[in-house]
Amino acid sequence: MEQNWYQFIEQEFGVEPKDIRTYSPLTLAYIGDGVFDLIIRSVVVGKGNTSPNKLHQFTSQIVKATTQSAMIDSLEDILSEEEMDVYRRGRNAKSHSVAKNASVGDYRKATGFEALIGYLYLCNQIERIVELIQIAIDKCNVNL
Repeated sequence: MEQNWYQFIEQEFGVEPKDIRTYSPLTLAYIGDGVFDLIIRSVVVGKGNTSPNKLHQFTSQIVKATTQSAMIDSLEDILSEEEMDVYRRGRNAKSHSVAKNASVGDYRKATGFEALIGYLYLCNQIERIVELIQIAIDKCNVNL
């Protein structure tokens, strides 16, 4: 198995590898939020050079909880059992954060979505992450 980006970072910064199964769902969501944001930002920047404010406004509409909630709804029928388990753990996790501009239900689904993205990232399943995001973008008619 080829070393993934996360393993490279662990190695270079002297971080001890851990069993991914020991991470809490909220920890998975934390890293998944960053990975999802980076992927969307990469696509948005690749579409054209514009002001950082416009890039941020556009990206924010895609990475917000309501959009992520719709995206995971569109993916549920194609997720593996393992992926659904990770999603459910993230969705059901007791977060101390409060949704800013989303319902509690959307916020919880978005947390589950981010947990799934984080889990796949830590498992070096980048192609699967991209596949799921592409499918969700298409099904939800997200204009990138």
